[in-house]
Amino acid sequence: MSITTSTLTRAAGLAAVAAGLLFITVQINHPQLDADFVTTTEWHVRQSMKVLMAVLALAGITGMYLRQVRQIGVLGLVGYLVAAGGYLVIMCSEVIGLVVLPAIAHSTPGYVNDILAIATGGSPTGDVGSFMTLNLLGAFGYVVGGLLFGIALYRANVLARWASVLLAVSTVATLAIPLLPQVNQRLFAIPDGIALVALGYSLWRDQRTSTGPATLAPVGAQLDAAGAR
Repeated sequence: MSITTSTLTRAAGLAAVAAGLLFITVQINHPQLDADFVTTTEWHVRQSMKVLMAVLALAGITGMYLRQVRQIGVLGLVGYLVAAGGYLVIMCSEVIGLVVLPAIAHSTPGYVNDILAIATGGSPTGDVGSFMTLNLLGAFGYVVGGLLFGIALYRANVLARWASVLLAVSTVATLAIPLLPQVNQRLFAIPDGIALVALGYSLWRDQRTSTGPATLAPVGAQLDAAGAR
């Protein structure tokens, strides 16, 4: 199979769909976060899903940007770069949660609980070093990048516009997370996940349509064209 631009773009669309589905699935029946939970198998499974989600989302938005690089303009470029940086930081944070936190959960449970508190919009009781800054960078990229990229996608009018609006609104809505109980925070991932699925499907369908099999001209039209020469 030859690798073409269209093939890569369709793959990016599927990556966005998978990222959105993972983002929603990982929230289902999510337990309360504490130092004991991070040592369980369920934690490792969920964290692995979150790392994969961030990677797939990054691939997905990259394909969306490249598909409409001319239509999306400077705003789209800025939105893409900020959102991509946010997903990169999120991926790094989730890798820390997957690899580092389980290894120190028994020796320094207070530190682990502080990291988990930050991750859910709370405040730490002790010193967590630079993790607070890392978390703020990820949140900034996710919210601001999602807003700008969503607006740019809407203006470009290439992919599903309703999904572009949903992406912009759902990312900004996460700013309300610190004001709500932890059990309600998981609900904010659903609209963003739906937006990623819809945009990814729209990208995949767009490329599938544009690269569909060519239709043959009617025989009569071919004869007319031949006679006109």
